Amino acid sequence: MSSSPSPTARGSRLALLVVGLCWLAVLFDGLDMFIYGSVLPHLLETKTFGLTPDRAGDLGSYATFGMLVGALTAGTVADRIGRKKLMIGCVTLFSLASGICAISDSVAVFGLGRTLAGVGLGGLLPTAISMVSDYAPRGRGAIVIGLLMTAHHAGGILSAYVAKWLVEPVGWRAAFWVCVAPLLFAPVLLKLLPESLSFLVAKGRDEEAAGLAARYDVELPATSGRKTAADRWDALLGLFRGGEWVQTLLYWLASFGGLLLVYGVATWLPTLMRTEGYELTNALTFVVVFNLGGIVGMLVAGRAADRFGAPRISAVWFALTAAGVYLLSVHMSMGVTTLVVFLTGVFLNSAQTMIYATVSIRSTPDNRATAVGWTSGMGRFGAVFGPWLGGQLLAAGNGEWGFTAFALAGVSSMVFIGIAALRTPRTATPTDTEQNLVAAH
Repeated sequence: MSSSPSPTARGSRLALLVVGLCWLAVLFDGLDMFIYGSVLPHLLETKTFGLTPDRAGDLGSYATFGMLVGALTAGTVADRIGRKKLMIGCVTLFSLASGICAISDSVAVFGLGRTLAGVGLGGLLPTAISMVSDYAPRGRGAIVIGLLMTAHHAGGILSAYVAKWLVEPVGWRAAFWVCVAPLLFAPVLLKLLPESLSFLVAKGRDEEAAGLAARYDVELPATSGRKTAADRWDALLGLFRGGEWVQTLLYWLASFGGLLLVYGVATWLPTLMRTEGYELTNALTFVVVFNLGGIVGMLVAGRAADRFGAPRISAVWFALTAAGVYLLSVHMSMGVTTLVVFLTGVFLNSAQTMIYATVSIRSTPDNRATAVGWTSGMGRFGAVFGPWLGGQLLAAGNGEWGFTAFALAGVSSMVFIGIAALRTPRTATPTDTEQNLVAAH
């Protein structure tokens, strides 16, 4: 006689469904983010729209500027309409924006598409992290968030294969049409994805929240009072009181250099590898290897930080990243270069994540969210600057200096987070950092 699944087992399966839906949404986010860098060598070689390296750098910055806008507004919009609706809106926005890129007949229209895509991309990731934090199986929150972050790099891998399979035989527009396909995923989210428990609790919809928590066998978020504008302003000022301004600026500068490095390399890796003499197919293979390294790095960095401390790991990781990025300016054998690209991917992405972990751990509970959010926001300016910088170097005929410039950004972040690591933190109280660890990446 067969027995029906226990409520706990059934709830865990439902929770994993939510995590799986969010993973797919972030996969599409990564695909759309990385597709521009994957097709960029082709766009430059064919002089599409009369594209020049400096103009290509501007276009790369449009998406990251859009991400800045999306990340800064996501919280406010989610508080009004709910996290589920915001996720669906973000997926719809960056999918339709890719359609604008696919049909564009000028740089201006293409740039508009990339900017709108960036807004959707910037709003999706922190919202998805909030969702999986609500519905992760009991005691599995940190692991689930780490798993979610692998989806972004899996999207980067997919973008390289889309470019390899479609750009040469069909054309670059086909790659962007593929990025429209996630639009079909929006109705799936509408039907299957529940609303965020945190949102329901904040809105006073306690019965609905309790019902969902019981159904998915997850803990109901604690009720917390909504902060007024005065509260938020006081939390921001708290980052600069009592000499804390030094620590705050160190975190901001480290984040600026880190995201400059992350998005500069993400945009220009295939093109810079082409300038180093590698064939286009090999250059796109490096995108796959780089993102595989990113997946591994996300899974191992947290364990290393728990043992040795997040600021120390971040500083060491940035040093290793800078060394790896600089070595890419040296033409080596294919095997050695592939290994260097992989290791650079391992350290680069998780080095930035460890900055957020450091800020979260060293902040007081009342201003933790503000500290992490502003560190992320300042870093986003580096994300805008990185793609532009690569384009300017290539336009000036100094493409060989591209990897060197990005390596120097890694060195600067190593110095700033290293100095922060040597300073005595204001608080050493243990905290659950899993929601703040990667929310602003």
